[in-house]
Amino acid sequence: MNLYSYCLRFDNGAAPNPYWGICTLAICKPGIRRIARVGDWVVGLGSKDSPIGDISTRMVYAMKVTRVLSMKDYDEFCRRSRTEKLPDLANPDFRRKVGDCIYDFDKAYQPSLRQSIHSQENRETDLAGKNVLLSEDFYYFGEKAVELPEALFPLIHSTQGYKSLANAPYIDNFVQWVEDEAWKKNEPLGEPQRKRGILSRAEEEYRTSCSKQDRKEDEWDRVAIMPSSLS
Repeated sequence: MNLYSYCLRFDNGAAPNPYWGICTLAICKPGIRRIARVGDWVVGLGSKDSPIGDISTRMVYAMKVTRVLSMKDYDEFCRRSRTEKLPDLANPDFRRKVGDCIYDFDKAYQPSLRQSIHSQENRETDLAGKNVLLSEDFYYFGEKAVELPEALFPLIHSTQGYKSLANAPYIDNFVQWVEDEAWKKNEPLGEPQRKRGILSRAEEEYRTSCSKQDRKEDEWDRVAIMPSSLS
């Protein structure tokens, strides 16, 4: 079992996407998506620059990977079983606006990009992740991020990239802490931190903003094993 931890600077409901009973990481964090396996944990920690204040010692979400699909298989899965994860920017339901199944593999040799929170500039880094991580064993807190126990502060990774190997001594304590708490599983316990910002902007404006933010972050995750994963 591995535990991947990273700073989730742009918690907008798309990556991770904690809706419809399955938490998915289908875009962003390509380095983690390429190498994480069933049974691993992925933990998104807060940022000191969050719109709700400095939450750098808090956990925004934690997911135990229960399935790994290729991006093509995820597209088939969504079209067959989870159409709610297909993005629909015109839908008044916020959850549909941030749908993360944004690449259509149905007909074209190269997948086409659905109208979504990302733009063509994100294609290279999105597709570099190759896989989608799915979890039916997750906790998502969003703007109600929970404080880490001090003993788990070594999981904090405040720069770009992620930590994995350095987290090995803390995995058992982390899992015990998470599983001993009485949090409700498999549904959002709070709203995404940047939901209000998305809803207050025009469609093209928020698409452009989210695309730029995620592209900048993902440039640091383009190789499978990064120096920061060893730190």
